[in-house]
Amino acid sequence: MASMTTPRLPFLPARTRSAVTTSSSSSSSSPSPRRSIKCSSSTNANSAPLPSTSRRPPAPVADGVGSADLNGLRAPSVPVADSPLPAYRDPHGLPRPLTSADLMESSGEGLKVAYQGFPGAYSEAAAKKAYPNCQTVPCEHFDTAFQAVQNWIVDRAVLPLENTLGGSIHRNYDLLLRHELHIVGEVRLAVRHCLLANRGVKIENLRNVISHPQALAQCEHTLTELGIEHRQAVDDTAGAAKLVAEQMLQDTGAVASSLAAELYELDILAENIQDEKVNVTRFMMLAREPIIPRVDKPFKTSIVFSLEEGPGQLFKALAVFALREINLTKIESRPHKKRPFRVADDTFSTRVKYFDYLFYVDLEASMADPKTQNALRNLEEFATFSRVLGSYPTDVSEA
Repeated sequence: MASMTTPRLPFLPARTRSAVTTSSSSSSSSPSPRRSIKCSSSTNANSAPLPSTSRRPPAPVADGVGSADLNGLRAPSVPVADSPLPAYRDPHGLPRPLTSADLMESSGEGLKVAYQGFPGAYSEAAAKKAYPNCQTVPCEHFDTAFQAVQNWIVDRAVLPLENTLGGSIHRNYDLLLRHELHIVGEVRLAVRHCLLANRGVKIENLRNVISHPQALAQCEHTLTELGIEHRQAVDDTAGAAKLVAEQMLQDTGAVASSLAAELYELDILAENIQDEKVNVTRFMMLAREPIIPRVDKPFKTSIVFSLEEGPGQLFKALAVFALREINLTKIESRPHKKRPFRVADDTFSTRVKYFDYLFYVDLEASMADPKTQNALRNLEEFATFSRVLGSYPTDVSEA
């Protein structure tokens, strides 16, 4: 039977979609064709691709607040106030078609969820916290997990975004812009590092320790106090435990989880060795389709945008949210890879090259709220590029 394409529900009313959801010119409006990627689970190799969904073409932008030309470059001198804007409603009053996201249970029953690393990684624990009954699928790299979702091999991916000790995971911010996926949730996980070694090995026998660079940085002072000066970075904490066990290393330990110690039959020589006892990582949950935002529970909205060169441009961009009392929970700048430099004339009439940046911002607001829609329409007036990465429930559970 031929597949039936279904229009995807936009975040914004039709007259505001064109610039907010604009992605880079190389992005495709349908899922990429299936490609062979390296993913550690063989159980997904025979997964059949599902029918693709089509997007309705962008509607023209109306005049008034938030109006923009086709390139989104018209810029007012200051942010403007809201004009009345109703929340999204189907113009014909018809019910919204079901998507695959609607059919997924919150417990994750039947879901395949990708994460980066080997079994026993903290990312696997985060995936299990986000979707308790899911089937976890380990992937070698972050990019592999993104591709696994995009190519219909798995249903979701759970990947780290930031840590209270190590800061942001910049690689995943860059991959968010490269791939056509949506953030559909977040989950926080308390990370409790352990020092692992083979049976019979004592701390005084260790000359070296291996782990993920973030884990090593989070335990730097404790490892020094334990007398272990040499550290070696590997791709994954659980992978470090696996390497120590498989090679039966006697002078090398691993920094990993207690679950990794159980899986790879290693002894736990010390627990909670992170330098600060409060060590929490925030993970994002990724899907091919966005979820429908709501206003009856706490929501976050993640966006990315770029700006023209000029005094006060970033101030004006942030003012569109302050004007509407929308709280910002995070702002992250990353180099604009497709436009790494901008040329400007300084006061001495000398052409100078400056780095150009993309700004990733998390808003404490839902896209279902008209004031959020108005803020983004206002931002479009002077942003050279903008995109909504997702509007999703805030994780209010204990880490």
